[in-house]
Amino acid sequence: MKCRTCNIEIETPFLSLGNSPLANSFINKEDLYKKEEYYPLDIYICPSCKLVQVMDYVPSETIFNSEYAYFSSYSKIWVEHCKIYVDTIVKRFNLNDESRIIEIGSNDGTLLENFKRYNISNIRGVDPARDASYEALKKGVKTDICLFNDHYVKNSIGDSVIDLIIGNNVFAHNPNLNEFVQSMKYILKCNGIITIEFPHLLNLIEYNQFDTIYHEHFSYFSLSSAIKLLNYNGLCVFDVEKIPTHGGSLRLYVKHNIDYTKIISDSIGKILKKEEDFGLDKMSTYHKFADTVKKIKKDILFFMIELSKSNKKIVGYGAPAKGNTLLNYCGIGKDFIDYSVDMNPYKQEKYLPGTHIQIKSPEIIKEDKPDYIIILPWNIKDEIIKQLEYTKEWNCKLITLIPEIKIYD
Repeated sequence: MKCRTCNIEIETPFLSLGNSPLANSFINKEDLYKKEEYYPLDIYICPSCKLVQVMDYVPSETIFNSEYAYFSSYSKIWVEHCKIYVDTIVKRFNLNDESRIIEIGSNDGTLLENFKRYNISNIRGVDPARDASYEALKKGVKTDICLFNDHYVKNSIGDSVIDLIIGNNVFAHNPNLNEFVQSMKYILKCNGIITIEFPHLLNLIEYNQFDTIYHEHFSYFSLSSAIKLLNYNGLCVFDVEKIPTHGGSLRLYVKHNIDYTKIISDSIGKILKKEEDFGLDKMSTYHKFADTVKKIKKDILFFMIELSKSNKKIVGYGAPAKGNTLLNYCGIGKDFIDYSVDMNPYKQEKYLPGTHIQIKSPEIIKEDKPDYIIILPWNIKDEIIKQLEYTKEWNCKLITLIPEIKIYD
């Protein structure tokens, strides 16, 4: 394959997570016996710009369709994160009712609707996932249901008209990175800003977050590789913040290269130095990570085998994409987990891809009183542990498997 940023040929993956179905391709009951499509989940790194990436076996429009079941509003932590972001960005950059704002990957409008509190109405979302976009439209958030690309911006937005472009966790979702960045540059005002959030590659490796790798995420960024991509396309990072979402992310503040009105923050050099000290520029770091992942798989499988021998009832909590990577890679199916639960009604009564574990409403936990609950979305474990506080009544134990196996009494 060729690197998505610099087009250099990459020959061999440094890590393989086996063959896996699409992590968000939940299955209806009537389709359980139909053939599932599996694709290699092999991870490559560019020897030049150090962008970590997987091959794009499936087009974006196939992944982000009406069956795409992720909805931002079902996580209290993410809802609060969006509120704080809007409060911060409005005050820092003096946004007002004349500001034009667009969010790429706007989902169900959870973030954009916060601008209404500041009487900022010139907001627009763009997202190809139809069901989520319909929810945004119900909230009164103008949303274009399509992919964000060159054709869209030139036909629907226009040149140099947007004050703020928001791209939270969308960089990874686009296989055509240079076109994607050029499209943002095309619509950005000469003194406008872009904010981009993505899980930090350093955290992914340091804290063994291999389950965040799946086909929907085409690329995995360090600050260094993101800067190279943006600079290559005429954009510049002028500030960066570390934020706690998704196991540890970065928020980049981006401007045109020729915009000299913004001061370059010292935080950029500090994070780049940390990445260098950690070894993100060395291939040995990635090979060591691959060895660690293989060991973790064996540890998790051994733990689940021993747990199942107790004849206790084991269920899952959540149906995140990361959970499907974990379960399929480790070979954990219905033999270990009776079912999983999720607050999102769009996922309930469906089945996890690959493992075919049924997804139910969280209310079933009160009836069944399981002995163990495996928390699959470990990144919001604090929120979930609080929700499940009532399970103390029957001495239920809560478990996370990433970044390490941990039992919460």
